[in-house]
Amino acid sequence: MEQKQHILKQSTFSSSPSSYSSISDRPISLLSRNGLLLLLLALVLLLGVLLPWPGSPLFLFPNRLSSSLSPSPQSKWRDYTLAQAARFVAKNGTVIVCAVSSPFLPFLNNWLISVSRQKHQDKVLVIAEDYITLYKVNEKWPGHAVLIPPALDSKTAFSFGSQGFFNFTARRPQHLLQILELGYNVMYNDVDMVWLQDPFLYLEGSHDAYFTDDMPQIKPLNHSHDLPHPDRNGETYICSCMIYLRPTNGAKLLMKKWSEELQSQAWSESIRFKANDQPAFNLALNKTAHQVCFCFLHVLFLLYLLINVGFMVFLLVSLVTLTCFVIFCSAGGSLLAFSSSFPNRRIVLQERGMGSRDKGETCHSPQ
Repeated sequence: MEQKQHILKQSTFSSSPSSYSSISDRPISLLSRNGLLLLLLALVLLLGVLLPWPGSPLFLFPNRLSSSLSPSPQSKWRDYTLAQAARFVAKNGTVIVCAVSSPFLPFLNNWLISVSRQKHQDKVLVIAEDYITLYKVNEKWPGHAVLIPPALDSKTAFSFGSQGFFNFTARRPQHLLQILELGYNVMYNDVDMVWLQDPFLYLEGSHDAYFTDDMPQIKPLNHSHDLPHPDRNGETYICSCMIYLRPTNGAKLLMKKWSEELQSQAWSESIRFKANDQPAFNLALNKTAHQVCFCFLHVLFLLYLLINVGFMVFLLVSLVTLTCFVIFCSAGGSLLAFSSSFPNRRIVLQERGMGSRDKGETCHSPQ
């Protein structure tokens, strides 16, 4: 017995007193119960996040696409129109849309896995911002990607605030307007989001547009659908990352005004941290507030993390850092959203019924 204890004692991984004296002087063993539980948790997270779900429409895209991918067999997709694509994917008059360039294909795949778990993948239309994305998605999933010219630079993953990122996001309202003009309901998602619940179950009422804000204040269950008062800088913070629109005159007016605001906003270094579509979206909302029927969903930011270490390091070494996720928690479940390539992380709570008008309440926007 004493010999076994001696062997186990020598097989443990001791912590350095100089580095960890403030935490514990006791050696940490990966063979102990706590150590094994830690490794098991890391493995479960690794498999759950990084491996594709078998029923998903796509497999994980590599971070670097093969140079052998030739566009010639896929040339037919160059003439594939938005009207054709929307007609192909629409189910019950609804299209789920995202806009993606090739550097963010892994995020697209992660998002699609979650959408397919909620049985909505057949409604998905990927608006490809470059030909690599157009060909790659249609190779794996024919008919579910369309490119609306002009194509953007396929080699650049535009950073937040850059001119390239602004140009990328500035196309969004026009894409959505075109789908509305075709007569479809449209849900837009950023692909740094994944679903843990079916969001359509929470879109109650018959509003023109559904959206959430980007502020931490807790709202009551019966909070107003009026837009929040501007802050001392004269700004509101409605998020453009998840929008649901019906093909009404009010929703179309909102998209037109959003596009106009973006066209009037030239990119410059002085507005670098506001160089995206969200400020223009807020301006458009405020200018059309009396003409569009809004459903202002309730959102509570619970946590905002700054990540400076890779996800694998977090899983296998300390479980201290993550690659960006956002959770929309509903009654009985959540929507988990992974952020893009940026270090900011946030968790969001969405209660069912929050932000939805009573069924007797009516909208007065033009139809």
